[in-house]
Amino acid sequence: MDQEQTQNPPGGGLTHSKVDAITAIVIFLIGVVMMVDNYKVGAGWAADGPQSGYFPFRIGAILCVAALVVFIKSLFGKNRDHTIFVSWERFRLVLMVLVPTTVYVLAIQLVGIYVASFVFIAAFMRVMDKRSWFKVMLISIGVSATLFWLFEIQFMVPLPKGPFEALFGY
Repeated sequence: MDQEQTQNPPGGGLTHSKVDAITAIVIFLIGVVMMVDNYKVGAGWAADGPQSGYFPFRIGAILCVAALVVFIKSLFGKNRDHTIFVSWERFRLVLMVLVPTTVYVLAIQLVGIYVASFVFIAAFMRVMDKRSWFKVMLISIGVSATLFWLFEIQFMVPLPKGPFEALFGY
């Protein structure tokens, strides 16, 4: 059995080189967003000095160049690492947390933090932990209500709210 087979689990997965390439693409896109956004606010040199986007624009350009180098090395470099970074089964477990968390963050913008938190906690307890509906409702409502009481009433710190809170005058 060769060394690569002993390091790679059956079923395959993402190799180190592929993860490097994916990460490079993400960093490149972040650099592009930085460059475009800072170009809009002014990335040049004005009569009184650098405009507000001057340095961030250049940092975005540096990110793009560095990401491009990493991307090329990860695909065509002679020292590419073909060992498994993460197996597909482990990656699926990561996505089972990452995808709902991303949906939760987006839901906060639409329905507010309290309703989104209630649904997020309830879904995780029911789907991942197989808890009874009674415990799911008790804990989900309890945590959301406690957060509301703590932030809105005690600390008077307004958090993002949606249409449900508007029914109660918040």
